Amino acid sequence: MNSERTFVIGDIHSGLKALQHLLQKVGVTEKDTLIFLGDYIDGWSDAVETINFLIELKSSHNCVFLRGNHDELCYEWLAKGKDNPTWFMHGGKATMASYDKIDEATKKGHIAFYKNLQNYYLDDENRLFLHAGFTNLKGIDHEYFTKTFYWDRTLWELALALNPKLKKDAIVYPKRLTLYKEIYIGHTPVTRIGETTPQNAANVWNIDTGAAFRGPLTAMNVDTKEYWQSDPVHTYYPGEKGRN
Repeated sequence: MNSERTFVIGDIHSGLKALQHLLQKVGVTEKDTLIFLGDYIDGWSDAVETINFLIELKSSHNCVFLRGNHDELCYEWLAKGKDNPTWFMHGGKATMASYDKIDEATKKGHIAFYKNLQNYYLDDENRLFLHAGFTNLKGIDHEYFTKTFYWDRTLWELALALNPKLKKDAIVYPKRLTLYKEIYIGHTPVTRIGETTPQNAANVWNIDTGAAFRGPLTAMNVDTKEYWQSDPVHTYYPGEKGRN
């Protein structure tokens, strides 16, 4: 088995059973680095259990936890009591139910987890990992609105729309896509374009394979591009609808 591998893992959306199965299939060891792209909750019924598992995982493994838009919404509710009807309709209902009987110590631990999530991660090989995208032509250090890192969809739309024959030195080539060796995102399920496997456009890799809906959860080795997938996440939660 290879040592010191780096895996990027897509949006979990409270699918803990799928995540556990996936990590077993990958054969994750304590030498591996696990980069999670965010959206840990909102979807299936294991919201609290998923965060508990991730907190415990970090104690034994090298984990990078990035912030997703759903994670921010849950934090705003859990820490500040903010009511968001739109969040409630898009997975928040299941998360609120999961947190219904949580004890105070666990609640504080979860609030700290959400608060300390990273907006992005840039590795030593100039590979960028973030939940959604960025818009500033000079890159992440110049992004004015930090919420863009976990709400933006234009980066993926840009990559998908780009003519693959266009050379990087062309004057019209999007500057955003020249700044980093590779960019790894989640946020926009590839099921929207009829796919359930990781998709590559330009130098952008989308690892959100629709775990919140009817798709599987995915982990990819960022060096080899080999990937592993759980079963469709809904099969682990019979009787549940996930996100609508």
